[in-house]
Amino acid sequence: MSQRRALLLINRKSRQGDTDLQAALCVLKAQGIELIEEYGDSAGQVAALIERHGDAVDCVIIGGGDGTLNCAVRSLVEADLPLGILPMGTANDLARTLGIPIDLVKACEVIGAGKLLRIDLGRVNGQYFFNAASIGLGAQVTRQLTSEVKSRWGVLGYARTVYDAAKIARTFSATITCDGRSEHVRSMQIAVGNGRFYGGGMNISHDAAIDDQRLDLYSLKPLSLWQLIKLAPALRAGRHRDLESVLVLRCREIEVHTDKPKSVTTDGELTTRTPAYIKVVPQALSVYVP
Repeated sequence: MSQRRALLLINRKSRQGDTDLQAALCVLKAQGIELIEEYGDSAGQVAALIERHGDAVDCVIIGGGDGTLNCAVRSLVEADLPLGILPMGTANDLARTLGIPIDLVKACEVIGAGKLLRIDLGRVNGQYFFNAASIGLGAQVTRQLTSEVKSRWGVLGYARTVYDAAKIARTFSATITCDGRSEHVRSMQIAVGNGRFYGGGMNISHDAAIDDQRLDLYSLKPLSLWQLIKLAPALRAGRHRDLESVLVLRCREIEVHTDKPKSVTTDGELTTRTPAYIKVVPQALSVYVP
């Protein structure tokens, strides 16, 4: 039985932050994992707790959603500590990409088994992300997707908010440079994916992987609300590569310059603005996977 010491970091403000974890934690302890239990409800707290305990633990286990994981990613990379995920958020897109069970007891069994995968990260203007960075419609969704909407509607809140945001979405001009080759576009949404899932279960591309050392980008041409609704199933399934209204690119380094500065989200959090300098960071972090 492996003996590990882990920092267990729970975000009590996540959708399942008040879940009784006793049965799940018993699985970890039965596998010989000693736990240092802490609570981090803000980005500053999450980072500070990892930095405080980093030298004393073998791994970090985080209970929360994609936003909580995004708060932790820089500290995890700097400490070079493996990550265990307890999916306790609304969308849990990173867990979905990695095949980690939503059931917390089963998620702890994954951590206990000890299988590690080195995954890539994306980085935009110095900000790491697991899942995706987004400009345009995605940023508007982030503004409107409040904690109250998540609490009331759960993952269905994403679809509802996309519908509401699309009604007021503004288009913009952009120059996208992908590994040195430039495209000039008029767009309502530019999304750059590192993993496969983002935005509550949408596929950035049906064949994307979080360890393929590349980024998948799509730019959505201006569409009416009804055209967008018609296109939604293909976008959600990540099968938009051959659609005339979607520009699809794959590369390792991307620059996005917009006619006016635009907000950029990373893993559903507003973190920076254009111009956006985006790159893949291969095998940047170890994560426990099935």
